[in-house]
Amino acid sequence: MEPVFPLLAALGIGAVLGFFGGLFGIGGGIIAIPVLVLGFGMDQALAQGTALAMMVPNLVMAWWRYWRRGPGGLGRGTLLVALAGTLTTYGAAQAAQGMNPQVLQLVFAGFLALVGIGQWRRAGKGPEGGPEGGPQAGPDRLASRGRLMPLVGVAGGGCMGLLGVGGGLVATPLLTGLFGLGQRAAQGVALAMVSPSSAAALLSYARAQRVDWPMGVALAVGGVLTVSAGVAVAHAVPEHRLKALFGLMLLATAGLLVLEKTGLL
Repeated sequence: MEPVFPLLAALGIGAVLGFFGGLFGIGGGIIAIPVLVLGFGMDQALAQGTALAMMVPNLVMAWWRYWRRGPGGLGRGTLLVALAGTLTTYGAAQAAQGMNPQVLQLVFAGFLALVGIGQWRRAGKGPEGGPEGGPQAGPDRLASRGRLMPLVGVAGGGCMGLLGVGGGLVATPLLTGLFGLGQRAAQGVALAMVSPSSAAALLSYARAQRVDWPMGVALAVGGVLTVSAGVAVAHAVPEHRLKALFGLMLLATAGLLVLEKTGLL
């Protein structure tokens, strides 16, 4: 039987991660995994599987909230992104078995740092102009460039498969920087991609018995309680400020990965 205090702590951690997951359109696993390893003594595989138990309901709840507010609806382009992301996640996960995970995560940290700096610099130019910055721009943009959208799923799904996390961190800046979507629209589409990918990954970890279900459920309950608040804040913050905050989050995540993998954390 699980001790009560760790489960209560997990409930609080899940609540914090759920809020930021709703704010930035991510599952929170990039933070939850090192917390479970360092704070709860789990090995890496068990921590990843347990984090996925939290991420799946958080991602589904966040996507549903984004969809109800407009961007990230189930347009054809969004479905193609989700399908490509799910298939690529599975293939990349198989390929990752023979790779050095520390090298992969350090490379990923460098990528996040570069993207985060780019996000911050673009946000510093001020509010986004034109219709793409508005909340209804996402589905129209996806419809006009639907044939290229699966490439976003390939990139995000590849990251999910290789590292177990980070699909939304990759997809969102690609959708804003290369396809011109507003930040909120991009986060909604990224959530539609990552939700089925994370569910497939959780199924794989569960079959291998690499999920601490009591801990994962406690994290998930805490997260579900606060996801809606994070989504509400995301829709209240101006687009350029949300993009700047997302860039800072990418830089902080990159630093966390480097500290963890170099043994300084």
